[in-house]
Amino acid sequence: MSWGTELWDQFDNLEKHTQWGIDILEKYIKFVKERTEIELSYAKQLRNLSKKYQPKKNSKEEEEYRYTACKAFLATLNEMNDYAGQHEVISENMTSQIIAELVRYVQELKQERKSHFHDGRKAQQHIETCWKQLESCKRRFERDCKEADRAQQYFEKMDADINVTKADVEKARQQAQTRHQMAEESKTDYSSILQKFNHEQHEYYHTHIPNIFQKIQEMEERRIVRIGESVKTYAELDRQVIPIIGKCLDGIVKAAESIDPKNDSQLVVEAYKSGFEPPGDIEFEDYTQPMKRTVSDNSLSNSRGEGKSELKFGGKSKGKLWPFIKKNKGATPEDFSNLPPEQRRKKLQQKVDELNKEIQKEMDQRDAITKMKDVYLKNPQMGDPTSLDHKLAEVSQNIEKLRLETQKFEAWLAEVEGRLPARSDQARRQSGMYEAQNAPSVNNCAQDRESPDGSYTEEQSQESEVKVLATDFDDEFDDEEPLPAIGTCKALYTFEGQNEGTISVVEGETLYVIEEDKGDGWTRIRRNEDEEGYVPTSYVEVYLDKNAKDC
Repeated sequence: MSWGTELWDQFDNLEKHTQWGIDILEKYIKFVKERTEIELSYAKQLRNLSKKYQPKKNSKEEEEYRYTACKAFLATLNEMNDYAGQHEVISENMTSQIIAELVRYVQELKQERKSHFHDGRKAQQHIETCWKQLESCKRRFERDCKEADRAQQYFEKMDADINVTKADVEKARQQAQTRHQMAEESKTDYSSILQKFNHEQHEYYHTHIPNIFQKIQEMEERRIVRIGESVKTYAELDRQVIPIIGKCLDGIVKAAESIDPKNDSQLVVEAYKSGFEPPGDIEFEDYTQPMKRTVSDNSLSNSRGEGKSELKFGGKSKGKLWPFIKKNKGATPEDFSNLPPEQRRKKLQQKVDELNKEIQKEMDQRDAITKMKDVYLKNPQMGDPTSLDHKLAEVSQNIEKLRLETQKFEAWLAEVEGRLPARSDQARRQSGMYEAQNAPSVNNCAQDRESPDGSYTEEQSQESEVKVLATDFDDEFDDEEPLPAIGTCKALYTFEGQNEGTISVVEGETLYVIEEDKGDGWTRIRRNEDEEGYVPTSYVEVYLDKNAKDC
């Protein structure tokens, strides 16, 4: 089956059909493009949805995600984020492997189609030209034959007429011969042109057109194959992400299977357990006894006072009736005594951990100041060692305050955990020692916190902040002209210049060198007009200017 033989006379229809094929291909490209836009939009919406329900940092929601059910929900949000990523992969692959390839192929196809039909029209024009030439020769041959017949008839008429002279007859005879000769020549030309046209027509219908139509057929079949391959690729690109999407769904299922209701119930207990015993039975109070009805006013008031005192200080009654006692909504005591035992223990433990971190921070700073003091002792030109004594003493005092504060909270923690008797003399002495040492400098101390019933009211914890002492560094350079830069340097490591005469640098930062290392291990640098100081030479890589070296 060949279009060249079967459709030899359907040039115009083939031209329309191939144009329709290109239109179909472009329509499919448009379809895939819209699919990629849908995939991107869907992925964006999934990501926004996942982000919307993610827990906010440093909020109550983060605490809620301790429960396994909430963890499963969080895992679902994360998996949906990965799920959205696979739809983005589908869009990217379809764009690169289908749309881009087909757009380039369509341009090539249009160019090839144009070339084939240009050859077809050229062949048509040639055969039409041959046909016109044949028709012209045919008409000339026909005309010459008629002229020869008329000339022959005229000669015969003149030859039969006795009244015509011989000269006129001879002239008519010569005219007839000339016309006959012209007819023979036209016949020869017509025969030659006819043979040539038949040859050209045979070539046109059996060689040229079949070849051109065969190429058009092959072009059209390649287009059809290309569409089939693209449709297959379309499905394969979807299929490629199915395993990853399946893993995302498996992750959601695994998260769901990890939900442990018993564990969540235990977390609720840990979060809200008070540590109190349930209230016991309330004893019957008999008001019918005469002794109680005839008591005097003094005994009644004393009785009421004793009753109030028992309710307020009696540990047993307070322990039994605590659910019915109205909670104090005022300030929270420093020792968290307003909380149930278990919750109080957690708060105290948290406070102890925070204080230990503060102590470690202060100790690290003390070590740094001590090292800097040693440097000053070895290199007096770097600074005065005695200028650090006040700072060192301040840090040591802060450490001691924090340790006393920690001991106080550890004593309360031991009291809650039952390791020590309730508010032992040792704990009270430690607390009293801290209060006595902080009385001159702390406005709201523990003595002010303690209420008449022995409990503590809430106070904002005052953490000792390390304040950097004013130095003479700025004044040292104010009265003199700034030194010119002799080169540049690049910080190899980060250096925290917290002491007199030093400057902080960040790894990778580029600064100006204004004074070389003089053998003491320090280089003087400048960041801008207002910031300059010393850094350890080993912390920077120096690049001196050639002019500076020559000097």
